[in-house]
Amino acid sequence: MVKLNRIYTRTGDDGTTGLVDGSRCPKFSARIKAMGLVDEANSAIGLAICALTDAAQRASLTRVQNDLFDLGADLATPAENDDFSPSDMVLRIVASQPEWLEQQIDALNERLEPLTSFVLPGGSEAAARVHVARATTRAAERAMVALSAEVPVNPAALAYINRLSDLLFVLARATNDDGRADVKWVPGKNR
Repeated sequence: MVKLNRIYTRTGDDGTTGLVDGSRCPKFSARIKAMGLVDEANSAIGLAICALTDAAQRASLTRVQNDLFDLGADLATPAENDDFSPSDMVLRIVASQPEWLEQQIDALNERLEPLTSFVLPGGSEAAARVHVARATTRAAERAMVALSAEVPVNPAALAYINRLSDLLFVLARATNDDGRADVKWVPGKNR
């Protein structure tokens, strides 16, 4: 369990931040950018939760928020020899976490109106907030993929962030009266 007695440590005043293994990393690094965007996605999801009225949807996203803290810990723990095995001392995203997202996506998608066009990110306030969370999650995914070009990144973590944006897309549609209130994109409409 994490115990925070003091919020400021002054150790980051030199432009670095500490990683789980005790090493320090520049705050402008690809790793810290990815961790920061995961945090932004988590915050956007928190804002979306405030607009949702369905208790099950709120509970699902609260579970996701907890998983995103796991993801942040995973990213903050450099892998040794590409070993992404979790342990008592190392928190990693595991295969069951993106699999759970897939189950949620499938359950929501069953009740949605079929897509006949791309949808604009809106419809209702709740759906718009979920779309903001989706777009922020996509930014986190891009940052994680960029990080993976430099250092090994847990494949389950990459799968998780990719599935999460898919879940948020179908959740936004579900929030829009199961897709019936989606605002459709009309290509070239304003030419």
